[in-house]
Amino acid sequence: MTWCLPAQADFAALDEVVAQQETADLDEARRLVGARFGFASWDALRDQVDRRLMLNARDLEGARARIAVDAEWATRDMTGWCDHCLGAAPLNYMAMLRFDAPRLGLSGPLEGTGEMAKLLLDAGAPVNGNPGESETPLMTAASYGDADVAKVLIAAGADVDALASPDAGGVRSGSALLHAAVFGMTDVLDAVVSAGAKVRSLVEAAAAGDLTGWPIAAADAEERLRALIMAADHQRFAVIDALLEAGAPIDGIDPAWGRQALCVAAEHGRPASVRHLLERGADPAATDGEGRTPVDLCQGELRYLPGPHHDEVLALLTAALEAP
Repeated sequence: MTWCLPAQADFAALDEVVAQQETADLDEARRLVGARFGFASWDALRDQVDRRLMLNARDLEGARARIAVDAEWATRDMTGWCDHCLGAAPLNYMAMLRFDAPRLGLSGPLEGTGEMAKLLLDAGAPVNGNPGESETPLMTAASYGDADVAKVLIAAGADVDALASPDAGGVRSGSALLHAAVFGMTDVLDAVVSAGAKVRSLVEAAAAGDLTGWPIAAADAEERLRALIMAADHQRFAVIDALLEAGAPIDGIDPAWGRQALCVAAEHGRPASVRHLLERGADPAATDGEGRTPVDLCQGELRYLPGPHHDEVLALLTAALEAP
């Protein structure tokens, strides 16, 4: 059985695996390790680890040096990793880096993802991905929330209206706008809307914060509810109010996805939306389709994209629950 590389594999970890081999011949031990990880040679395995470490560090000078001697460094899929078992293009990997940082053992603001994405594009990485791929790099940036990478892709001519394949693993047949909307990535959502991305539905319009031209009253009840939940996630207060006035139930649960407005706002750390919904009469003890309350969702491992605002959300909800 072929092994896969753990997310934080480095050269020291590889040397430890080599030392565990039953042969005293170092070259043979290295060959065996390379083969067990699915590579033709020890050098090929080390090159794979070296490239990932360099991308993790956003090492522009190192990347330029590698590209100067290996033109495919910027485009060749990264393979053999447990956390990306199907492989990942370097550009897509960079779009996922900030989101994946905890798993990779990275911390801090992780500046430089946009600059590395530009370097990869300049070196030949296709801005819309390779033919046949299920989603474009812009959709990946939208799903994983890297606005810097998204803006670089847009500036390089990314197709903001491309659609994912019907069997994509993220948002099937969805645009970058819908990916950003579904995964709560407001900064990327705003970037693609500013770039002229097509808004295809009331739900997308609610996420984008502008219902102009969309007949709210003509939409069915489920669509209005789903739009309300999107507006709550992306803190679009005028849209929330318009949808409530049109009859969207403030505590309603989306029957398709089990999402609920206050629960999503709490889970995603949106204190302004939580405050607005509570002021409009939302039940602080409401549950989503899995029976989880807003308080459940803004604490511990249930928090989505842990950030600085969940504690504020918890304080708001606690006060609402304790109010007479």
